[in-house]
Amino acid sequence: MNLSIGIVGLPNVGKSTLFNGLTNDHVLAANYPFATIEPNTGIVPIPDDRLSHLAKIYNTEKIIPASMKFVDIAGLVAGASQGEGLGNQFLAHIRSCQAICQVVRAFSDANVTHVDNLHSPSRDIEIVNTELVLADLHTIERHLPKLQKEAKSNPKLNPQLEALQKIKTILGNGELLSKNQDQLVAGSNILTKLQLLSAKPVIYMFNVDEETLANTSKKDALSGLVAPSIALFVNAKLESELLELDENDRQELLLSYGQDQSSLVQLIHAAYDVLNLQSYLTAGPKEVRAWTIAKNSTAPQAAAAIHTDFEKGFIAAEVVSYKDLVSAGSKTAAKEAGKVRTEGKNYIMQPDDVVEFRFNV
Repeated sequence: MNLSIGIVGLPNVGKSTLFNGLTNDHVLAANYPFATIEPNTGIVPIPDDRLSHLAKIYNTEKIIPASMKFVDIAGLVAGASQGEGLGNQFLAHIRSCQAICQVVRAFSDANVTHVDNLHSPSRDIEIVNTELVLADLHTIERHLPKLQKEAKSNPKLNPQLEALQKIKTILGNGELLSKNQDQLVAGSNILTKLQLLSAKPVIYMFNVDEETLANTSKKDALSGLVAPSIALFVNAKLESELLELDENDRQELLLSYGQDQSSLVQLIHAAYDVLNLQSYLTAGPKEVRAWTIAKNSTAPQAAAAIHTDFEKGFIAAEVVSYKDLVSAGSKTAAKEAGKVRTEGKNYIMQPDDVVEFRFNV
């Protein structure tokens, strides 16, 4: 599964500094180097300690983590939906992302100019969200007349038309579609087709000063601005410092600020949460690897993450829990202990599954 997160925000909120911190944090770089695919776009490995343990069991040096793509989207300004600033570039890039990470400035620094000389996180959030809503309204207004015309000759399109009209009403009230879960489900077909921006789940990442990073009450107040959405807290300067340190020193510095995870790890966990994702593992003498799938995927659907032919020709899945495998020390020992089982087409994948698929193509 190609997982991409668009990093958005107003100019000078620390967005690019955060992007550099995310895409240069080579947790598993020895086996999965950072890759630049195009300007301001990077792929990073998803940290997963399970892989190194499996590599020892199977005596292989080839480790392939699941990955996440980050897209540092051009700084947004009011009027982006009308083409202001780099608005068109912003909108084009964000449509291809599954989720949005909105970076919000929550620090004061006279040396860093704010776009409107104000330091109001709530106002900044409102500007970005308003541009997403306005852009979606423009998309719907272009699409709606065509759908109305087609529905007159094809009544089967009436449910789509009704869903689109309800979506237009929500947007007209200035609301993000991501906060209207019932309508997201009802209009899922049309939303997928139109790739509406405000329907994408949003993770809010507040760029705070060092004092706020360790202040629970201040962080709670900021979280309240975006509840019930996920709110993360990061100090972009701290993330830059982490790049120069080895793993032990990095953890020590994080702990000194009351943090136990880098912004990369926090954002990955949040993305998996809002997108309803999980991972499973494959292991053998050639490689060990993590695969990203949707939660509640069946075994054949999980097999499709490797190759679509695996789903078509699915026969069975040989499954062992990661913890049982590590505890046994080998797959052979796990089998002897009765921990390896064969599952069929209706099996629902679990996050710690180590799987070998049997298929016929």
